[in-house]
Formats: sequence, C-alpha cells, structure tokens
Amino acid sequence: MVKVHFSAELRRLTGGVADLEVDASSVRKLIAVLDQRFPGIGNRLTEGTSVAINGEIIADAHFEPLPDGSEVHFIETLKGG
Repeated sequence: MVKVHFSAELRRLTGGVADLEVDASSVRKLIAVLDQRFPGIGNRLTEGTSVAINGEIIADAHFEPLPDGSEVHFIETLKGG
C-alpha cells in the first residue's frame, strides 16, 4: 500500500479527499486505480501535475516503482506567463 496526498487544487476532482491508501506497484498503476475511483483524474495527473515520491520530485515518474509504504504527492504544476 502507498499513501497518496492530493494538492488543494486536485481535491476538487476527488470530492475533497486529501489522502488515501492505494495498492499500486508503480505510478502508472496508481494513476489507473485513481482514475477508476475518481473518473477523469487520470488525464489531469499525467498532464498537469508533478509527482513526489517520499519527498523527491521525479521528473518522469510514469514508470517509477512504488515500494510498499511510499508516500506519493500529486502537486499541481504552476501555470503563468
């Protein structure tokens, strides 16, 4: 199981859920599970967020393994110009 934390912006897509535990062995599988639970969040997580695993931001996290007990933070990327 991994513990997942959503940024305040992403909580609009989770119905206000800020944290939950999910059984997933990679970020790709985690996103698939989350998309089943919160339809439509998968696209947002793959295209509009950064992923931090155990406090380290991973640039291309899609295939990153998730050891049991990991903490994953989905952080909305900043937009502007």
